This record gives sequence, structure tokens and C-alpha cells, in this order.
Amino acid sequence: MNLSEALDFIHATSWQGSRLGLERIESLMELLGNPQKKLRFIHVAGTNGKGSVCAMLSEILTRAGYTTGLYTSPHLFRINERMKVNGADISDDELARLAEQVKPLVEKMADPPTEFERITAMALLYFQQKHCDVVVLEVGLGGRLDSTNVIDAPDVAVITNIALEHTEVLGDTLEKIAGEKSGIIKPGTDVVLSAQTAEVEAVVRRTCEERGCALRITDPKAEELRTCELDGQTLDYRDRRDLRLRLIGDYQFKNAAVVLDTVDVLKERRGYEIPESAVRSGLSAVVWPGRFEVLQRDPLVLVDGAHNPDGVTELTKCLREYLPGRKMTLLMGVMADKDYADMICMMAPFANEFVAVTPESHRALPAEELRERIETLTGISARCGGDVKSGLAMAMAGKGPGDIVCAFGSLYQVGEIRAYFGRTT
Repeated sequence: MNLSEALDFIHATSWQGSRLGLERIESLMELLGNPQKKLRFIHVAGTNGKGSVCAMLSEILTRAGYTTGLYTSPHLFRINERMKVNGADISDDELARLAEQVKPLVEKMADPPTEFERITAMALLYFQQKHCDVVVLEVGLGGRLDSTNVIDAPDVAVITNIALEHTEVLGDTLEKIAGEKSGIIKPGTDVVLSAQTAEVEAVVRRTCEERGCALRITDPKAEELRTCELDGQTLDYRDRRDLRLRLIGDYQFKNAAVVLDTVDVLKERRGYEIPESAVRSGLSAVVWPGRFEVLQRDPLVLVDGAHNPDGVTELTKCLREYLPGRKMTLLMGVMADKDYADMICMMAPFANEFVAVTPESHRALPAEELRERIETLTGISARCGGDVKSGLAMAMAGKGPGDIVCAFGSLYQVGEIRAYFGRTT
């Protein structure tokens, strides 16, 4: 099997429209010999921030000497990005080989696995074959019924910020969504929670009590931001001082607190040996594309994968902090099922103009429809840029020193935007 055939196998069924549940993934993993049972995990759920938290943990653990698997979604440029070992993407040949192993088993199943289930199974098999010491595993959607929850109790279950998302599937209140995400908490695991609303904390605390799990919640009072520039920030957290974080933005500061508490739990309760040098060098080196990322300086071009109101709230905080009082061209593309009206209104105070684009996804809102919605809601001039590449060229035309372009609204457009500026890794 070659790469093209492997991708055809993966994409033969769609994640969209499938029902959540563990029956198919459990059956497939059983056919594969349950490779996940031979691995240790850090399982990460949440609405926003989980990808960045996973990237930081993976970098730190790798630098501590552990063979570390990393599973995230969605990818920005190539599907290979979703499964890494010690920071390196899976190769095309290895991806094809895995698909070749999994395909005949899938064909035996009366209820075929979804796209995400196929990728998840391939990743877990890959990590076992690479003899990973630990796998940092990002939840796809929710937690309780997500395919990644096929694993046994992880060493640590991490829950980042929780906000309203996918309410038709996860529930229409924060408490219901927190309950779904708390589904990754199993007896025998330790839990780290990013400090947040009282109702969310109450749900997670109750789940931990019911399942006999120790809970650690980050302490916002122990967080102190020392410096912040477009090339990084310096922070203090609890007993640690002057930590350098390459990722920028207030939300990355909060994500780092989650990571540091997770590291301490791994050391204190799980027997991991993680030298402080690995913590510091990992935080200062980690890169996670598409999160308030600077792509060009003159004119300044930023891309952020903020794709829901909570993510856009964090983006607006970054813009106020790093670029106070500045107006800019906003390149926006969104999925039709997102709360894009709120996102438009939140970003309007920063806009000289909008350029609306259509990300490469069957779920995308057409650019012309988005353009009309922007002008109706804000009265600000909006142009229809068509596809992402064309829209970006339109947004960049005539820009020079002192100008700013900020792209946001969907992770599905980040890869193409980064590629426009020669960033493909």
C-alpha cells in the first residue's frame, strides 16, 4: 500500500455525522491485540488549549529522556502531523504500512470505524510498535465517548479550559460539557484541572471523589507574567521563577501552569524522573503552529486558530496586550456550525476591514455569506476573498511597514496560510 491508498482507506468514511461511542474502536483495538494496553498515557481534554498543553508536555518529556508519543488533531498541513514520536512526524512509508495492517481488520467489521477511529487505532498501534515510554493523547471531541477513551486509566488525566462547544452533542450547559470531558477520569488516575468557573470545577471535583482520584487545580494567584513580547514571554509559577515560554499569549501562560502542575504530579505520584533543565528547555523551545503565531514582521502577519467565542476572547486579549490601540485587516474564515456572529462582533473593534474566505472543508461557511454577515453585524467594510490563498493575497495587497494582517476563525485554514509564507512544518 502506498500513501495515496492509505489516505483513501482513512478517508473512506467520515467523522462528521457519525455517532459517538466506544463500541467500534474497542472492537478494532481488540482485533489489533489491544496495543494501547501496553502503553502509559497522559490524556488531555478541554475546549481550548489542549493542543498546546500536549505539545509542551511532549517536548518536556522528550527532553527528559522518555520516548514520547504525541497524538493530536486536526492536522494543519499533512495528516502525518497527528502522530509524532519525540517530535518527529510519522513517515509516509510508516503511515502506509499501518494502514495496510489495519485495513483487513476493518473490512471484517460489520459496523465500519469512522475516519477518526481509524486514525486513532493506527496511532495507538504505531506508538506501541515504536516502544513509547509514554504517550500524550489529545481528545478529539468531548471525552467520555471519544475514541481516545479506549485506553485504560492514564497516569494523568488533564482537563484544560472548558467552554460551550458542540452543544448538540455534548450538552447545552457548562456542567453537561464538563461531565462529558470528565469521562476521561478513571479510577487509578491522577487529575490536573485548569482553574476556571465554579460550576466546572464542581463537576470535575465530584467526579474525582466518586472515582477515588486525586485532583490538583492550577492556582491563578501563583501565576505572574514577567515579560511579554512577540518573540516570547517570561513567567513565574508557584516555586518556579523566570520560565521562558516561546509561545505567546495570556492563554499560553495559563496552559503552561497546567503543564507545570502535570509535571509535578508525574514526578511526585507516578515516579517520572523529569529534571528541571528539561522543564525549562522544553518550555522555551516548544512551537505549536497557528496559536497567535507571527508569520511575518513587516508588515506584521499573525495567524490564530481561534474558532469559537472562547478562543476569540483569548485572541482579543492578546491583541490588546501585544498591539494596544492598533487597527488591522482581519482575514476570517469559519465553519458554518460555529458561533461566528459572536466572533465577528468580538473582533470588530480591531478591524480596519475584513476579508472573508472559505476554508477547505465541507463544513465551511461560504465567503460571500460570511462577508454579508460581517457587514450586517458591524457596518465595517468586508471583501469576499474566495478561497484562502486568494483571500490572503487580497488582504496582503498594498500592505507595508506598520500594517497588520490577522487571520483567524478556523484551524482548517491555518495550514494553507502558513504555507503561503513558506511554513510547512
